[in-house]
Amino acid sequence: MKRNLKFLRRGLLAAVLTAALSICSSGAAPGVSAHCAILVDAASGRVLCEKNAGQKSLIASTTKIMTGLLVAEAGGLDEEFTIPAEAVGIEGSSLYLKEGEKLTREQLLYGMMLRSGNDAAVALALATAGDVERFVDRMNERAAELGLTGTHFANPNGLDDDGNYSTARDLAALARAAMDNETFAKVVGTKEYRFGNRVLTNHNKLLWRCEGVMGVKTGYTKAAGRLLVSAAERDGRRLIAVTIDAPNDWADHAALLDYGYSEYAQTVLLPAGARIGAARVVGGNSLLVQAVLTKELSYPLLPGEEPELRLNLPEFVYAPVKTAELAGSVQAVLDGKVVAEAPLRWRNEVSAQEQQKNWFEKLFGK
Repeated sequence: MKRNLKFLRRGLLAAVLTAALSICSSGAAPGVSAHCAILVDAASGRVLCEKNAGQKSLIASTTKIMTGLLVAEAGGLDEEFTIPAEAVGIEGSSLYLKEGEKLTREQLLYGMMLRSGNDAAVALALATAGDVERFVDRMNERAAELGLTGTHFANPNGLDDDGNYSTARDLAALARAAMDNETFAKVVGTKEYRFGNRVLTNHNKLLWRCEGVMGVKTGYTKAAGRLLVSAAERDGRRLIAVTIDAPNDWADHAALLDYGYSEYAQTVLLPAGARIGAARVVGGNSLLVQAVLTKELSYPLLPGEEPELRLNLPEFVYAPVKTAELAGSVQAVLDGKVVAEAPLRWRNEVSAQEQQKNWFEKLFGK
């Protein structure tokens, strides 16, 4: 059953909300040059602002975010790969691979993500799946797993193809998943990488220009225009920005990120360990058992926004009760939609009460 937690606003919750919501005053989302754009809070997935975010578009080299994620997830980055003729002479941006050259998957991954080598992307597809078509199939399978309903891949590098497209919203979701992979995040956050006679400088100028930027990928073709996907962290909070067909993308991202950090306050609605509610215990040596929040319940909010908190907890439980058992959850509801949820567990153990022997059992020693 659901119980409204508005009564909590009289105590701890009211103080937390008041302090957090007074941090800044709201302002209009910045205007951007991009035809499509989105800004997302990485932890919660909340969209902080958007423009044509669901429109399908060519995505150029931002395709390599998916390629890089699959390569990072596959592992074996120290394994050498002999470059075949199939990965040589690919049009567009290039690592200038040579047939018969031996490079590790890690070197190819840096070459793809920093220099945006289209040839490196093909080599990685071959090294990972043995066949470009099989690798592309895996790209589309992974897109489905991530819920990217507006996305389809036709190649691993993003060369223009009617079957290779995505949306700003999907690219943000893809970047959220990719940046959770430590290997991927390390690569795209690297400003310069050297191996052999090659010196690779990251094409993402935001790494030098914008506070907290830690990746992820640029993209450009004449048909797609300029694309940029960025991730930034400030004070432990990560935001993801995406622009598609943006003549002034560097400035767009700086404005979007500054807006997100200045206008939205990461608000602690309830701290981890808070005691929230109790249930009656049937057949136990205690009448009640308390529930505690196992992790912090928080959400990015604009000034004036005040989520409703709902408690999902049973009225009673049967003994014995274990502290590790899931008790229920607390949900934050904003504009009628559940936007955040944290689990509850029982605070203490309750043993089952020993049954009293009746007179017959006492008499005959049963």
